[in-house]
Amino acid sequence: MLLALTRTILVIILFASICVLGLIYCLFSPRDPKHVATFGRLFSSLAPIFGIKIKVILPKNIILPHKCIYIANHQNFFDIITLAYVIQPFTVTVGKKSLLWIPIFGQLYWLTGNLLINRNNSISAHNFLNKLVHKIKNTNISILFFPEGTRNQGLGLLPFKTGAFYTAIAARVPIVPICVSNITDKIKLNRWYNGIVLIEILPPIDTNSYSDSKKHISQLTIYCRQMMKSKIDELNAEVTKY
Repeated sequence: MLLALTRTILVIILFASICVLGLIYCLFSPRDPKHVATFGRLFSSLAPIFGIKIKVILPKNIILPHKCIYIANHQNFFDIITLAYVIQPFTVTVGKKSLLWIPIFGQLYWLTGNLLINRNNSISAHNFLNKLVHKIKNTNISILFFPEGTRNQGLGLLPFKTGAFYTAIAARVPIVPICVSNITDKIKLNRWYNGIVLIEILPPIDTNSYSDSKKHISQLTIYCRQMMKSKIDELNAEVTKY
């Protein structure tokens, strides 16, 4: 119990410090997309405190595109420690608008350049995606989506929403899946070592052969989900060997 209490206090102090100092730092260059990767690394530096080690797998001869749509599985709070480790420079994430109301962190999330979507309003969400397409075409940023739309909380990979795939097809940029091994119930605060988390970045998926028809968007969505599910299952089996 002492270890869990010590960890909790230390994480709260460090997390709050990163957020407060980050708010001050970002005020000098608000919503600059380079901030997202910078603060992703800072948050992921908390991993050793939780007793976990992050191992990244990047297949040989894979060159990440200059502009793309990243998609990743969304598990729980610890994504900010694990997944954040591999966020690439000039990549911003898409999150729920409700994130803005989380004290300090929500404001930092927005100020670093991340994007907020109102998924409860279909018209607003569609307009948002069209603005994203324009933004990708006219700037040098990539976008990270969580196509499940919410945290799966250990229930396995949930069905994908189509927004990320529509955006990739319309913007004519590839999709790069990021798969993270299971962390649900893996991290015990009163246990000194909680093992390894595997993160694999898969080869880019070309979208040029797809049209923006509902049929093609659905086909791409299903294909990417099947690919990610298979890889996540592999990672979960592999992580037991460490």
